[in-house]
Amino acid sequence: MINDVQTENGKNIADVLHDFKNEFSTFVVTRVQMLQEEMKIKATAIKAALPMLIAGIAFLAMAWLLFTAAVVCAIAVAMPNNPWSYAISFAIVMAFYAILGALLAIMGKNALSKQGLKPEKTIRVLEEDKIWLQTEATRIQA
Repeated sequence: MINDVQTENGKNIADVLHDFKNEFSTFVVTRVQMLQEEMKIKATAIKAALPMLIAGIAFLAMAWLLFTAAVVCAIAVAMPNNPWSYAISFAIVMAFYAILGALLAIMGKNALSKQGLKPEKTIRVLEEDKIWLQTEATRIQA
């Protein structure tokens, strides 16, 4: 019965569905191949850049530690003749870092809670696609 129904271009419904299946299969295969090639290129770039990134992070960490030591020494020098000057200096710098770290952590948590981690746009598009496919399926069956 479905094979007897002709479309505007002279094909029956079975031929149209077969063509759609082939085109969709080609579409998916092409997209997967594109993704695989892109990921291979990106992986190669990451492998080349990784040693430089690690070295850069190590130097930045060392610079941060030396900066911290310089701040501690500067505070300690401001307290001459105090046997606890370095201990007090370390405590001041630690308290500053703790307060700064807590504030940044709270700000980051608030930003994440506002934005959320759920991919809402993608979910909405997939739901719209689902509705469209259901509509098309019922239209083809009618």
